[in-house]
Amino acid sequence: MKINKGIFFVLLGAACFGFTPIFAKFGFSYGYTLGQINIVQMIISFLSLWTFTLCKRSSFKGLTRKNILQTMITGCFVGLTSIFYYGSMQYLPASLAIILLFQFVWIGILFEWIFSKIKPAPVTIFSVILILAGVFFASDILNGSIQGLPYKGILFGILSAFTYAGFIFFSGKVAVNVDPWTRSSLMVTGSAILVIVLFIRDIPSILPLQEKLVITAAGVSMFGSVLPPLFFAVGAPLISGGVANIITSIELPIAILSARLILSESVTQLQWLGIVIILAAIALNEVGTSLFRSGKDPSIE
Repeated sequence: MKINKGIFFVLLGAACFGFTPIFAKFGFSYGYTLGQINIVQMIISFLSLWTFTLCKRSSFKGLTRKNILQTMITGCFVGLTSIFYYGSMQYLPASLAIILLFQFVWIGILFEWIFSKIKPAPVTIFSVILILAGVFFASDILNGSIQGLPYKGILFGILSAFTYAGFIFFSGKVAVNVDPWTRSSLMVTGSAILVIVLFIRDIPSILPLQEKLVITAAGVSMFGSVLPPLFFAVGAPLISGGVANIITSIELPIAILSARLILSESVTQLQWLGIVIILAAIALNEVGTSLFRSGKDPSIE
C-alpha cells in the first residue's frame, strides 16, 4: 500500500512539471517578457514555499552559515534552468524545448563521472547512446523541421539541461541532513535573488501587476516549483530512487502531449518514436544499474 501511495504521489509530481510549458507559452503569447514571467513566478514560489515551511513548522536544525550559502547557490541552478528553459520556448516549439531539457539525464551521468569519479556501467553507456538516438528522431531532423529554427533557442535548451543536471548533482550533496522543506525554501530564495538581479531592469515593468501575468506566472510557479516538491516529499521516501527516476520521466510525454492538445503543436510519428526511445533508455539505465549493483560480489571490493 505504501509503495502504491509513493508511486501515485511521485507520478502526480512529475505530471505537474509537464504542464509548466503551457503557462510559459501563454505568457509569451500575451506579450510578457522572459524577465517579467521569471520575476513574478519566483516571487510567488518564494512566498508559497516559505509560507508552507513556516506553517508546517519545519525544523531549522543543522543549518550553518556555510550550508545556508551552499543551499542558496544550489538554488541558483533552478533559477538558471528556469531562465534557459523558458527562454528556449521563446524561439522553439515547447515540444523541442522539453526534449532538449531532458538531455539532463546523460549530462548528469557525465557530471558523476567527472566530479565524483563514478565510471558509468556498460548499461549506462548503452542508455546514453539510445537517448541520443531518441533525440535524433524526436527533434524531427529527418523531416527538416529543425532547420531554420533560431540557434539561440537550441543553445538555451541545451544550457537548461546542463543547469538542471547541475542542480540535481549538487542538491544531493549540500545540507542533506536539513529538513527538505527548509532546504527547498532556501533554494528558491537563492533562485529568486539570482532572477531579480539578472532581470532588475524588468521590475518596473511588472507594476502594477496585471491579471494575465499573475495567472501565467502562478501557473508556472505552482506546477514547476511548489506542487512537485510537495508531492515528491510525500511519495519519494516510500519508493526506491530508481523507481522514482523512471516514474518522473513521465513528465516528457505529458509535456509534449499537452503541447500537442493545448498549444496545437504538431508531433510526428517519428517524434513519438524518439520519445519512446528516450523513455525506454531511462528505464533501461535505472533497472540495469540496479541489477548491476545488486549483482556485485562484495568480496571483490
